[in-house]
Formats: sequence, structure tokens, C-alpha cells
Amino acid sequence: MRHVIALDVGGTGMKAALVGAGGELLHQARRATGRERGPEAVVAGILDFAAELRAVGADRFGEPARAAGVAVPGIVDERAGTAVYAANLGWRDVPLRALLGERLGGLPVALGHDVRTGGLAEGRVGAGRGADRFLFVPLGTGIAGAIGIDGRVEAGAHGFAGEIGHVVVRPQGLPCPCGQAGCLERYASAGAVGQAWAAACGDPGADAADCAKAVVSGDERAERVWRDAVEALADGLVTALTLLDPRTLIIGGGLAEAGETLFTPLRDAVRRRVTFQKLPEIVPAALGDTAGCLGAGLMAWDLLHTPTTPPEVTT
Repeated sequence: MRHVIALDVGGTGMKAALVGAGGELLHQARRATGRERGPEAVVAGILDFAAELRAVGADRFGEPARAAGVAVPGIVDERAGTAVYAANLGWRDVPLRALLGERLGGLPVALGHDVRTGGLAEGRVGAGRGADRFLFVPLGTGIAGAIGIDGRVEAGAHGFAGEIGHVVVRPQGLPCPCGQAGCLERYASAGAVGQAWAAACGDPGADAADCAKAVVSGDERAERVWRDAVEALADGLVTALTLLDPRTLIIGGGLAEAGETLFTPLRDAVRRRVTFQKLPEIVPAALGDTAGCLGAGLMAWDLLHTPTTPPEVTT
């Protein structure tokens, strides 16, 4: 069976899959990155994992993989195939595409940014399927974004397109590691909500999911924390939709797991802010933690042919 290799490298773990021509996940596997052993060990682990997937595919399907795709965090130069920098993995200027191509016997390799890769999958075969313009915003430890245009994701001139988490929504607000103050992700990420709720409830182990549960139970402290986060998020999203005019706004990540506890007030908050702008459809992400692997697989297939009709996907 025709298939490609897909890897989604996170800060602590890696997910891998063999992806069929129709977008189906034929085989899935996970393992730790081993980042505690240093960046060289992380890179070696990626290469080993990819080689193992290649062997599994050849053994199971009787033919080698056609290509490979890998999604990594941090700053990525997709054209050069270089993982430029990732604070949580400790690497700098890793020629990952070339290293993987060599390890996989000359196989074509696509390298992408993790959020943009997940956005590619959500836009093409997930919640944004059929939308010519979409914005994918995962609310995790931080906040990033993927700008979708006609089935592809825009990286920008320097690879920084979509960094909505660093739109300033509260001038002179909380300092951000990026060097600015008042950035969106300091108020509306799952990490920020968890931190604010831990301070409000006095439990240092509390997180955003605990805050959402407390909101449902009617806790006034949680409601204040949640409302502040939603208002900040709406401010950032309206800035983005003013600039980008997306048809669909896809919200994912840990905070989106709260479901309508998030989406009902968020839709209302965005609606209150728009004036001349067209209100996009605001929907939850559909692919969960398979988005990265699916997106990496789509990138790999794109190396082999130009997609026309997006494939159906089985998760």
C-alpha cells in the first residue's frame, strides 16, 4: 500500500504515523524525545524513529514509504529545511531535512512548523475543510496560529506568520518572554489561565481544566479568571480577523477542550467587538492530537503531487 512517514515532534514527546494516500493513519507510535540528554540525542531519536517507521512500512505493506514529513516546534525555515531554534528542545540550526533524507536513503522530506502543520491538517481535512480562508489558533501552553489560504498554510517571508500569541492586547501589561508586555498568550493561553486560577484558588497545582470545571460549578473566582481570558482572547482574535478576514476560525489546544464553556462566551465576545468586519464561523478543532501527524503526512504527499480534492481522513 502506498504510504508516507509522518512525525510530529513536541517538547516532551514524539508522535509518528504511516499515512496512506487517502489520509488514513495506517500505523501510529509514540515515544519520548529524550530532551534531558541534550539536543543531539533528540535529533538522533528523530532519525531512529523515522528509520523504524520506514522498516515497519516496508515489512507491513511490502513497499517502502514514498516520502516523509516532520513537524517541529520553535523557529523553522521550511524552505531551507532547517530547524532554526527551539527553546524546549535546546537545538539551533539543525539541517533536519537533509539529515532525515540521508537516513531514509534519499527519500523526499518535508519539514514544517508544528502549529502550521497541525493547521494544514485542520484546514484541509478537519474543521476547516472546504474553507478557502481559515485561521487555526491552538490554545496550549502558549498561543500560536496558522493562516490557511486555498489549502495551504502561509509561513510568511521569514517563517513567523501567524504568531497571534504575541499580539499585544494589554499595553503595559504582564511581561512576556518575547520581550514585549501584554501579549495575548500571557492572558488567554491554557498556561496563563491555569496560572491565574492557581493564584485565585490558592492551589499551586490547579490548571486550566480545573478552572473550567469550577466555572461550570458556578465558582465566582473561576468565572472572573475565565471572563478575563475570554475577553483578552476576543481582543486578539478580532485584531487577527480584521487583518486576515478568515471564513472560518478554528480554536484548538487544551483550552478548547472546555467545549461550550469556552465557545459560547467567546463567540459572544467576538460578536460584540466586530463593526464592519465579517464575523467568521468559530468552531472547535476536529483532529485532536492527530493533527500534527496528519499534517506532516499531507506535507509529505504534497512533495509527490499537487493536491486537488482533499482526501477524506480516518482517525
